[in-house]
This record gives sequence, C-alpha cells and structure tokens, in this order.
Amino acid sequence: MFKILQHRHHNNKKFKTNSGLQRAIENCQIELAKDPTNAELHVRLGDLYIEWHLDIHQARQYIDEAITEYQRALESYINSAEIYYKIGMAFYYKNEIDRAINYFNLAVEKDSKNADSYYMLACCHTKKAHFPDAMEYAAKAIKIKPFSSARAHFLRYNLYRVMSVKNFKTSLKRQSEFMFAFLTLPFDKMALKAVFRVISYFQFFPMLIKGWIMVARNGIDQAIDLYREALEKAPGFILLYCLLGDIYRAIGRYEDAILEYKMAIILDSLNITAYRSLCSVYEELGDLDSAVDSYRKLIEIQPNAAEYYSNLANILYLKGEAKEAISYYQNAITLNPRPEWTSIIAQTLGYVFQESEKNTDAAISAYQSAYLLTPTDIDIFINLGSAFYDKQEYNNALTVYRRALELDPTNAKIHCNLGFLHWGKGDIDEAIKEYELSIKYDSTYDIAYNNLGVIYLDDLGRVQQAIELFQKAIHYNPNYALAHYNLGRSIAIKGDKVEAAKLYQIAMDLNNVTNELDPQEITDKIQGLFDS
Repeated sequence: MFKILQHRHHNNKKFKTNSGLQRAIENCQIELAKDPTNAELHVRLGDLYIEWHLDIHQARQYIDEAITEYQRALESYINSAEIYYKIGMAFYYKNEIDRAINYFNLAVEKDSKNADSYYMLACCHTKKAHFPDAMEYAAKAIKIKPFSSARAHFLRYNLYRVMSVKNFKTSLKRQSEFMFAFLTLPFDKMALKAVFRVISYFQFFPMLIKGWIMVARNGIDQAIDLYREALEKAPGFILLYCLLGDIYRAIGRYEDAILEYKMAIILDSLNITAYRSLCSVYEELGDLDSAVDSYRKLIEIQPNAAEYYSNLANILYLKGEAKEAISYYQNAITLNPRPEWTSIIAQTLGYVFQESEKNTDAAISAYQSAYLLTPTDIDIFINLGSAFYDKQEYNNALTVYRRALELDPTNAKIHCNLGFLHWGKGDIDEAIKEYELSIKYDSTYDIAYNNLGVIYLDDLGRVQQAIELFQKAIHYNPNYALAHYNLGRSIAIKGDKVEAAKLYQIAMDLNNVTNELDPQEITDKIQGLFDS
C-alpha cells in the first residue's frame, strides 16, 4: 500500500497532460525570470499551479508551488483580500484547515464583502465538524451574493441532509436550499466549475462497471489494479477510495482498507459511508480505541444518530469502561428512533447496570422502560425477574414470571427461572416441577438439567439420578464447566476419585474460558480428593 501511495504523489506513469496549461506555466516562469517582482505574474502563476493541481489527470502535487507564488505577490500587496483568499484556498486543498481559516479570516478583515472567503470558512468548519459555524458562514456568503451563491446553498443543503433530526421543518429547509442552489447555479462561476469537474468523472464509469464485474468473477487483483490506475489518473475521485477500501476489507487487507477510507474522508469530511466503514474495520481488527475515536467523530457529524451512541457504548463496555458506556446507552435511548430498537438498548443498559455496576434498582428501571416500549417482549420479563431476584424481591420476581407465562406458557427459559426462584425460596417440590416443565418444553436445555441435578444431589441425596442429569447437561453442552464440576462431585461421592479428578480438571480447563466458577473452588475439590 505504501507503494500505491508513492505512485499517487510521485507519478512514474505517463498520464494525459494539459499541454496548454503547462505552456502557460512555462511562459509565466519565463516572464518572472525577467521581472521577478511582478506581483500580478506571481498571482497568475499561483492560479495556474492550483488549476494544474485540480486537474483530474494529475496527481495533487502543486500546492506548495502555488503558496510560494501567492506569498511573493503578498509582499507587494499586503492588504489584498484576494491574495489572502487564494492562499487560504491553497492551504484548504493541502488539508491544513486551521491555516486556511487564518487566511480566510484575514481576507474578510481586509474586505468584509468577500463572499468567497465566507463560503470557504463554511467549508473549513464543515471539515472540522463545526456545523453551526458552517451554517452561519454560508448564510453570510449568501447574504453578500444572494443571486450567485449556489455553492453556499448546496453546502447548507448537505448540512441539513446529514442532520439526524428528520422533521418537516428541517426537510423544508433542505429542499429550499437545494432549489436555491439549482436556481443560482448559472450565475455562480465557481459552482459551474465544480459541476463540470464532477461531470468529468463520468468518463471513469465504464471502468467502475468493469471493476465490479471483475470482483463478481473473483478477479480481485485485477479489479484493484484497475481502480489504482483510475485513482492515479483522477486522485480526487472519492467513490474509488471507498470501493478500494471495501475490496481490501473483503480480502482481509485491513490496513490498506483503512488508508483508502481515510483518503475518502480527507477529500469529503461528510462522507458518512467512509466513516462507518472505518468504524467497522477497526472493530473487526479489535482496535477498540480507534473505533471509539471514529464513532465519536461520527457523532460530531450526526449528533442525533442513536445508532452511533449505542455502537460506541457497546465498544466502551467491551473495553471495561462501563460508566461511560452507560452514558452513551442513555443518550441512545433519549434519541428514541423507534420503540423496538430503543427497547433492546434499554435492556442492554439494564444488563450493564445489573452485571457490571451491581445497581439492581437502575437495572429494574431500565427493564421497565423497555417494557413500556415493547410490553410483549418475553426477554424483558426474564431480565426483570432476574433483577428482582438479585434484589431478593422474590414476590415481584414471581409476579413477573407468571405474567410472562401468560404470554408464552411453553417458554422453557421462564420455567427454568421459576425453578431457580422456588429453589431459592426453599420450595423444592415447586422447583423440581418447574425444571421438569423446562426440560419438557426444551429437551436440550442444559441449564435445566444441571440445576435439577443439583437439587437431586444436594437436597434429596439421589446421587445416581443427579449423575444422569449432569451427563445430559454435558451431552447437550460439552463446554459446560459447571456441569462437569457437579458431575465430578457426584462421582466423588460414589468413591471413584480418579474419575472425579478427571472431571474436575476438565471443569478447570473449561472454566479458564467460561469463568463460571471460582478456580480456587475447583482446586480445593481436587486436593480434597487425595488429602485422606
């Protein structure tokens, strides 16, 4: 990938060149050799370098030359708003946004009616995700040139478009900006140039289609070479960066994919597709810190997109930052895009409160919020009942589970939870009844077999029946550490210490992955077998 980037900046191939533009640059250089203090010629040469820099058939490598020429002209015209604007443009193309802002601000200080500088300030603040400022500067540009501000209208249209709040008022404003952009386009020379530049990319569409066919036929390497060639000819073609990123990601070349998505973002700071793809790549790589940074950037761009808050919360939870994750889950719930989705997030929040924060009251509140959104979701009853059980509010837990059985009387998990609840209350007969119903409705339910086995072993002393139940639990879930441990306890009671030790060791090995038991407890059991 490094070689690819080198090719983009140090062009070794013979590309199509603009011979007229090249001759104009050479003529300016000849004239400046005769009169090196000619400010107008320096400005003209800077303009030519910018034009060459923006030529779709050239690699972007003429910005520094343009800046040098403008700065030489500025020595003669220190109060020229136009030259400050041009230098700002050059730094903008170089992606040095803060320096560009400084020069655009100087331009409007020299000329408060400089609409182009206000528009470019709007573009700069868009790249920095300062959208209110971008809106304000675009509005100033429109106010100064109301009949030739197609670019400013279109920028405002795009800013409204990426807003996550989709109400009638926002929609009306967005449509209005698009209409004004269209109506003022014929009178905005710079906007027309931008349109013609976009149209010039149409020549690459046959290549895009050819590449798509190659990918479909497993010609991945050929498609990559084809898109590289297109990017070397048109280094500003944003779509190609995203396409290349997608291909690299599909074949597992994640670092290359990241570079391509970042290039797309550099060229278009509002490219939501590139940002989302970048987040996904970081997650797939397990680079959680970078994924967090990318999601935070997405939230800056679309601060009302609930999905980004919940995804960021999930990553933060995986990183062990539960408190911050809770904050983002709560933001996602507040934005409330649709009841079913928000209910899932509320349940996730409840789980985090219950398992990580040990805050059962907050967990119960979250589960109850989910219930109000989707009152027929069985999982909510299961989670809410579990939270009430943890809080030792057994009657509330029992009420919740009974309500759930009204909705789904054959739900094995609810019967299993009821069995655990009755067992905790010391009602062994009811516990056995519920576990048997759980197994009846799901004959593969490993947890029900294990728990029922524990009752037979510890409460009723029916060792052989307990062994059979633990063996079934292991049959349906060979990685069930607790079932191996309990089977080991049962075998030890029957006197087979060697077999019990084997089972304890299996439980120990599995527990290293599943973390179901305290490892010391298993170690103590193994040592206890042979102490006597």
